[in-house]
Amino acid sequence: MNSFFTENKLIASVVVIAIILVLRWIVIKHLQQRPADEEELPRKWINSTKNAANLLIGISLIIIWISELRLIALSIATFVVALVIATREFIQSFFSSLYHASARTFAVGDWIVIGSHCGEVVKNDWLSTTLLEVDLEGASYSYTGKTLVIPNNQLSSNTIKNLNFMRRYVTHSFSIVRDSEHVDVCNAKAFILEKIHEYCAPFNDVASRYNSLIGNRMGVDIPGPEPSVRVSTNSVAKNVFSVSFFCPTHEAVKVEQQVIEAFMRYWYEANEKAKDRDKDKDKKESKAKKVEKTTNTAIDIKKSETVT
Repeated sequence: MNSFFTENKLIASVVVIAIILVLRWIVIKHLQQRPADEEELPRKWINSTKNAANLLIGISLIIIWISELRLIALSIATFVVALVIATREFIQSFFSSLYHASARTFAVGDWIVIGSHCGEVVKNDWLSTTLLEVDLEGASYSYTGKTLVIPNNQLSSNTIKNLNFMRRYVTHSFSIVRDSEHVDVCNAKAFILEKIHEYCAPFNDVASRYNSLIGNRMGVDIPGPEPSVRVSTNSVAKNVFSVSFFCPTHEAVKVEQQVIEAFMRYWYEANEKAKDRDKDKDKKESKAKKVEKTTNTAIDIKKSETVT
């Protein structure tokens, strides 16, 4: 049997590959049947199983064909140079993958930024990393529906940001710009803070604990969990309310919209009240002018009668 496989290396290669693929399929099938409450762990093990199977196939093929490889020992230098030139990007991807796997830069399920791309890692093999794109620029923190396949050689030429903590809680920021009208901006600032506390009350305790957890793990003080509102003006002399608060990622856009809607109603009502006060003031001034005019007219009449 050994001599048969030794003489028929092609058949031996096919048999080994088939056995490894069947074993991989059985293991993955078993992992996919894990309970639904263990969402992240099966995905990580499935990814590791696929990578291990690919590595095992490569090693097995080298062992089977090692005797034939020895026959080209005289031209191995030329072969290696040609191979490196032809597959330099694949080699870069392979070694970049080895480095990040040993450094544990990220894992399946993490949110990461590679260059200008942001997404959740769903697959990471020896040559590429697959992401489900996340809308970070638009601050909606939702999936865009796009799948990004990034060659691993990009990992060594771009900065990698791990946003794993942002999957659950995030320091969300947005701005509200309004015209400089007859509204007290200090009262408006206090109103915004009041509404943020109101809308964040259901998860405020959990947010405080998670904020402390992140700070302890990172060894730094991060913004939050108390909200903040900063008032400034822009280049066209409009009031800018810069709002920042710490909340669950999936609640960020909802709370932002609630705060903006409440603030717009407050601003409209405050502006209408200011207009009504101005109208009343104008009416009083107009009435006072009429009374003054009438009084002056009466005085002039009396003076004329006295002279007559």
